[in-house]
Amino acid sequence: MKASFRLFLGLSFFYFLIAAIYFFVGGEAVGITAITLSGGLAGLVGFYMWYSNRRIPNVLPEDNVVGEIADGAGELGFYSPHSWWPLPVAISACLAGLGLIIGWWLTFIAVGALIMSIIGFVTEYEHPVNTSSGH
Repeated sequence: MKASFRLFLGLSFFYFLIAAIYFFVGGEAVGITAITLSGGLAGLVGFYMWYSNRRIPNVLPEDNVVGEIADGAGELGFYSPHSWWPLPVAISACLAGLGLIIGWWLTFIAVGALIMSIIGFVTEYEHPVNTSSGH
């Protein structure tokens, strides 16, 4: 991750430099704002990678100079193979955006559905504690 956070922090510096040059050349306000926000986003990702890199004790395979491709093999994490929750999240997010065009009533309903579907997506694999004394 050392290469990753250096790349993103360098990209952030580049965007801020370009935004300053664009400002002094006489660029438009929207372009200056977009380039500055791009620099902030790259800086945010770079800071997260730097912070995560500090907490990892070992050298990652992508940071090993003499590393092989096979060094990065193995389990990367748990990914749900059969979850239906991304579908209601996407539909309600689209309806929330569409509600800004059609009417606020649709936005309010869609945001409520979005909150419920995000809660369902996050807690999909939570198992409730059985408090009955019959077992």
